[in-house]
Amino acid sequence: MDDARFWSVIETAWQAVGGKVKVRQQLTERKLSEEKAEELLESLEEVIPALREQLNHFSAAELLAFDRILERKLYDIDRAAIQEHTDGSDDGFLYARGFIVAAGKGYYDAVNAEPSTAVMNLECEEMCYLSWHIHEERFGEVPNSGISRESCSNMAGWPELA
Repeated sequence: MDDARFWSVIETAWQAVGGKVKVRQQLTERKLSEEKAEELLESLEEVIPALREQLNHFSAAELLAFDRILERKLYDIDRAAIQEHTDGSDDGFLYARGFIVAAGKGYYDAVNAEPSTAVMNLECEEMCYLSWHIHEERFGEVPNSGISRESCSNMAGWPELA
């Protein structure tokens, strides 16, 4: 499992709703209407189960590798500069980061490079621990990596807390 495969798995899950490529591109360009944003959130009701279906076929090693990449992606965008454009609460910000990853590489890269690209009130709680939960269900306890997905754990992203 590498970065390219990680994003490919997420893109494959988006095929459950036809990809929504144009709408997700509008998201990266901050040209998304409130109606289209709601459509994306509703799409996740099919995308996440499609992602779960794929992950259910992974070996323990593949699933753990996917989860490590997911946790690193969530950690890397755990930054105050991104949080100010999403949700104010700790849990809300974690779920907003879950949405950012679930929306795919284009949106993730856009937000990571320019935090103001992030959109308020778009959240996907289930994405945050999906692979972790599947690993736990199928193979038992997930080894601790030392990286936290929780909000404000990336001290480099929160200099005022350091």
